[in-house]
Amino acid sequence: MSKLELYDTTLRDGAQTEGVSYSVGDKLNIAQKLDMLGIHYIEGGWPGSNPKDLAFFREIKRKHLRQAKVCAFGSTTRPHLRPQRDANIQALLKAETEIITLFGKSWDLHVRYVLKTSLDENLKMIFSSIAYLKSKGRRVIYDAEHFFDGAKDNFAYALKTLFTADQAGADVLVLCDTNGGMITSSLVEIIKKLGPRLKPPLGIHVHNDSGMAIANTIAAVEQGCTHIQGTINGYGERCGNADLIVCIANLKLKLGRDCISDVKLKKLKEVSHFVSELSNMRHQNNQPFVGESAFAHKGGVHINAMVKHPLTYEHTLPGAVGNKRRFLISELSGRTAILLKAKELELGLKKDTVHTKKIYKLLQDLEHQGYQFEAAEGSFELLMKKAMKKYQKFFDLEGFRVIIEKSKTGKLSSEAAIKLKVNKIEEHTASEGDGPVNALDNALRKALLEFYPSLAKMRLRDFKVRVLDERAGTAAKVRVLIQSQDEKTSWGTVGVSENIIEASWQALVDSIEYKLLKDKSR
Repeated sequence: MSKLELYDTTLRDGAQTEGVSYSVGDKLNIAQKLDMLGIHYIEGGWPGSNPKDLAFFREIKRKHLRQAKVCAFGSTTRPHLRPQRDANIQALLKAETEIITLFGKSWDLHVRYVLKTSLDENLKMIFSSIAYLKSKGRRVIYDAEHFFDGAKDNFAYALKTLFTADQAGADVLVLCDTNGGMITSSLVEIIKKLGPRLKPPLGIHVHNDSGMAIANTIAAVEQGCTHIQGTINGYGERCGNADLIVCIANLKLKLGRDCISDVKLKKLKEVSHFVSELSNMRHQNNQPFVGESAFAHKGGVHINAMVKHPLTYEHTLPGAVGNKRRFLISELSGRTAILLKAKELELGLKKDTVHTKKIYKLLQDLEHQGYQFEAAEGSFELLMKKAMKKYQKFFDLEGFRVIIEKSKTGKLSSEAAIKLKVNKIEEHTASEGDGPVNALDNALRKALLEFYPSLAKMRLRDFKVRVLDERAGTAAKVRVLIQSQDEKTSWGTVGVSENIIEASWQALVDSIEYKLLKDKSR
């Protein structure tokens, strides 16, 4: 069975995602991360299209890549133009990559309406471009653009374009579903029709416009394709490309195909989150294998079964891809999740004790009011310890005031003043902020810093507000979720109120008290 080659096009196809714009530095960092993962080929960009890609190819030469080969991407020469005189072809050579990925037209519709040339001229363009690059000592990966649509309309001509690329010396022939509209059964039927007629290895490159990209990629591998193209997290134009993260996990864990090592497979989640961060894209919680919710269990029946055997509600072990199992705390999860959390915190709860029943009832009541503890493990730990009388207050609030002022120039400013006591010592401070919640956070920590210096290492990472009943308009109850972190860990806290400042205060206080409680237990 042939070894698979992984080809990543995040830096080119992925960069065409709406809202994504990579700097040269971003592209260099992503390339090094892909190399660490064990990707074989990294498509760096189209050097003939913009100065940024040219700069990337210049800078990447100075980086030491362990395994990955960087590829320059571009198109065949223009109609009736020799490759020696085509600016895009010459730019590909100037990128000085060992491998060049060249795309050409396989669909006669594109030849007639986009290139506006004859079918024979298109074949000449494919042949001359590949032959010229090969004469310059380059390896050529040929992307047969729109191959499957072309094969459906005119199979004989689509196949002829592949034969032409083969005869010109292409090292790999990649079958592309550029419009992303193929159903898996149709894609498989077309690949089967190719048979053993082509000498070079076959590759697959599919888009996700019909939601079939991953399935089509896996099916193509099962039909003999050994070169797999995709992007991290499925980024790409329109609906994106095949998600290489999910493809790798399925190929390795489900088909047992040799594409990366078991050790590198454990880096999947890390790489997925790294790329989403640099892309300034929210990572999808429900992304298969690597999402935060991929191995999260909420239903009481599920959790109860999972405790007895991990295969009851998981298709694979989360650690294999660098993820972890989570039991979510909610009124749906029953007492099992509470007991598991108590065990983790060494609180010694039993199923039918008074404390367990009290915590479960409190959880149900609070969730009915709008609280949600799935992403607020800090608040839930405090709730449990307060219910079990295992909590000690760190300060007492005497009162706070928040002032929002708008000047004549239209500039908004926020100031918060706080009065509190720590061990009967009164502290009164004020602080400004970008908004009322930020000002309140600054004032609270300023007041406590003298007593608890470790708060200097804590910061708020995320702040979310959810209106719980839109019909109530401005009087609606809101839920505030705050994500905080220090130099070692991160945690979530929650607050609920009709007043957004009060809800924010609840979450802020929980966040700080959780930090202090954590420090005390060390």
